Amino acid sequence: MAKAPMSSGLAVPSKRLARLWHLGRASGDLALGIGARGLIELALNRDGGIYRPQLSAASTQRFTDRLARMRGAAMKMGQLMSLDGSDLLTPEAAEIMASLRDRAQPMPLGQVNQVLSGELGADWDKRFHRFNFTPIAAASIGQVHRAETRDGRHLAIKIQFPGVRESIDSDLDNFSFLGQTLGLAPKGVDLAPVLAAARRQLHQEADYLAEADSLETYGGLVGDDPDFLVPKVHRDLSSTRVLAMDFATGIPVDQLTGETFRQVERDRAATLLVRLLLRELFDFALVQTDPNYSNFLYQAETRKLVLLDFGATQRIAPALVGYYRQMMQASVVGDTDTVRQCAVALGYLDPDSSPEQALDIAELIALTGEPLRHTGAYDFGASDLFERVYVRGRDLFFDEAFGRTPDPATFFLHRKFVGTFMLCRRLRARVDLNELMAAYT
Repeated sequence: MAKAPMSSGLAVPSKRLARLWHLGRASGDLALGIGARGLIELALNRDGGIYRPQLSAASTQRFTDRLARMRGAAMKMGQLMSLDGSDLLTPEAAEIMASLRDRAQPMPLGQVNQVLSGELGADWDKRFHRFNFTPIAAASIGQVHRAETRDGRHLAIKIQFPGVRESIDSDLDNFSFLGQTLGLAPKGVDLAPVLAAARRQLHQEADYLAEADSLETYGGLVGDDPDFLVPKVHRDLSSTRVLAMDFATGIPVDQLTGETFRQVERDRAATLLVRLLLRELFDFALVQTDPNYSNFLYQAETRKLVLLDFGATQRIAPALVGYYRQMMQASVVGDTDTVRQCAVALGYLDPDSSPEQALDIAELIALTGEPLRHTGAYDFGASDLFERVYVRGRDLFFDEAFGRTPDPATFFLHRKFVGTFMLCRRLRARVDLNELMAAYT
């Protein structure tokens, strides 16, 4: 197979000061887009309504371009912000922000060759019948290419961006610096344990052999479930910076919102993802914690969901599983006292909190359990639960009710919980969570 011609591309900034400069520029673009009045409103608006910053499309484009160029941990932050930007941004800005979930600046072809040569050997190309040098996806840590081996295997080859692993620590140090400078955490909350957990998580995601292990373990747990497809790993073409797996077709699950798909298909896809989340937590005690929509592909012809990207897979301690089970069961029946006890055990609430603070936190957690208490299918598209939780949580934040740092392991679980909720909302799906949860009560 002939080598592809060299092409231009943007190198990943790897020095700490360079990445801090880019991060500062990105934050500046976002602040300028919101404007001084908008920033004041975000800080002070407490009238019970939702303030929606009118962030311009141009400012959003500059912001996402900057994060897409940085890749790594900085882009991970942007992807989280894009889970449902429509609730906070203008429709135009939200559409641009959403593009960050499945795009990053691809690396130059010379770097592609450099990584593959370093990981698979200088004659790596002789192992392939075809190798598409145009990536089919580019995300925060690497990009994916389609390939066919000499022996006829059709693969997706994930190649890590050079310098991303080395920049993780500097990115998180920069976030810590900016967070302390801007006062982003409530008074009394120590972000150090959370950042330490994030550091471990990102280093794990940058080890593709660890991801291969998680993919195989997870696939074994899913087993022969006819509703899901977990790609197979190909170890002979995998390393710490290259991951080879079966190529699987499908569309990102959030594209089911298109006119060609029916409500019943959206409802089914959302129900399957909620069922899978419950199995991850209560049966597997192993959770893929990255809710990026592009990690779930829908195959219209087979009606299967393809599960991708297991770099963020986390084992959950039995004690945490038990507390979440108790808390969900208590939420179903509105038992705020048990919810409060679980909140203390999970670190959401200080044992010495005042009765008023304890009740406020317990009621907020119980509020998030509204879909579990609903009889029949809960209509996420018609629900304003997100707004109510957002307003209540924001008010408690400014009242400094969150005076304790939760168990860092819960941070990644919440990422998955919120991502699944937002996906159900985005699909305007109707899901019977009460029935799904009945198997675990």
